[in-house]
Amino acid sequence: MAGSPKARLGAAISRRTEAHRAWIGERGELVGRARGASSVIGERLDRLGWSPFHTLLIFALGVTWILDGLEVTIVGSIGPALKSAAALSLSDAQIGAAASAYVFGAVCGALGFGWLTDRYGRKPMFAITLGLYVLGVTLSALSVDHLSFDAARLLTGLGIGGEYAAINSAIDEMIPARLRGRVDLAVNGSYWLGAAMGAAGSLLLMDPAILPAWLGWRLGFAIGGALGLAVIVLRRHVPESPRWLALHGETEQAAEVLAGIESRATGREVAPVDLPPPRRFATGLLALLHAMATSHRTRSLYVLVLMIAQAFLYNAVFFTYGLVLNRYEGVPEGRIGLYILPLAITNFAGPLLLGHLFDTIGRRRMIAATYALSALLMAAVALGLGAGKLTATTQTIGWMAVFFFASAAASSAYLTASEVFPPESRALAIALFYAFGTILGGVGAPLLFGWLIGLGTIGPVVGGYLAASALMSVAAITALVIGVDAEGKSLEELAL
Repeated sequence: MAGSPKARLGAAISRRTEAHRAWIGERGELVGRARGASSVIGERLDRLGWSPFHTLLIFALGVTWILDGLEVTIVGSIGPALKSAAALSLSDAQIGAAASAYVFGAVCGALGFGWLTDRYGRKPMFAITLGLYVLGVTLSALSVDHLSFDAARLLTGLGIGGEYAAINSAIDEMIPARLRGRVDLAVNGSYWLGAAMGAAGSLLLMDPAILPAWLGWRLGFAIGGALGLAVIVLRRHVPESPRWLALHGETEQAAEVLAGIESRATGREVAPVDLPPPRRFATGLLALLHAMATSHRTRSLYVLVLMIAQAFLYNAVFFTYGLVLNRYEGVPEGRIGLYILPLAITNFAGPLLLGHLFDTIGRRRMIAATYALSALLMAAVALGLGAGKLTATTQTIGWMAVFFFASAAASSAYLTASEVFPPESRALAIALFYAFGTILGGVGAPLLFGWLIGLGTIGPVVGGYLAASALMSVAAITALVIGVDAEGKSLEELAL
């Protein structure tokens, strides 16, 4: 007799468990050997001083955030104009739907291109994702109704989402560890340079004395396409990440790229170094999900909370701010950019001025502090708005205070996602948490607030703002309790 069904089942489970443990052990050994080469590369990159190479890297790759900020602000600034018969005759709900289409596209793009970036490299994705963005904004400018506009916004989002995964992983892998926090926050904060460009541009584009109503909003989208085309050329001079090459067995090429970076950074010829022999290993979604559910379970919860809170806050306010000013404060469509411009400047100033503190005071303390201050200030603005104590000007000043800290907090969420997960799946990790946070906190926010504004009274909108404040408070507590002290540490050390 072969034994009872219960005994046979127990034996089968035991065999599967042992096989799984053997696979994990073998994979850990292979990853460890591959990471050995990556560690050598990391040590040499981390000891470099700032150089023209790093400046090129930031300008060529960091433009992603500028383009995203331009997109979101253009839509927010021209949202009321899109309701006119001279434009697309959109309703408030349709404007919210277009915003959600953009965010949904970004989620899909991040997931798809995140996997491709880890599998085929960072550099091949640079042109593909930016090309999708250029195509999407061009079609946005040529839209004829709400369906074509939604489709164009979806395509634009695909490109931007793909950019996040490829660009953030490449930047973090080539910036010295002692500077990674402030550089990452400044790059992520450059989103607001794009927002400032969009706000300032809308003042000209939406002025009927300068451009007819049917043309101004179309040119607003065309600006992003022109910028994207210029940057595609600049990216030809950015190399593949040598860390990625080493982790995928291309140690000879990794050594050559590393030597090239060192030569460009130091101004003198540097010979390629000898790296440990290459070994290939399995990577992908299943391996990453296993790490997220086991060894990185606490970190996964931490990053997810940070992402959801900041995504809800930003998508709730900025996709609808133009509508709030227009409907409740009577601000003319052509002057909305005047109120968004100072917000954009303050949002960029936050991570730029506070970024060095994330490398000195530390990640965990600063993340908790910026999320908490954002929550408190947002609650104060929401209550003042509900009590009818704020004008368009004083409301904007209140939001400036909120977003000075919230922008640094949001940038730190992306920094954390790129730092604390296995390097062989870095781009996919960024994509997953961007997707989770955006789906839970971002996709529904524009639709929700578009509906709340459509109700006609300010009370429901105030309730939505208070919900965003509560989420930021939860994120602050989470950071304080289970945050990671990542300042000054190499990416390989953080992934252990």
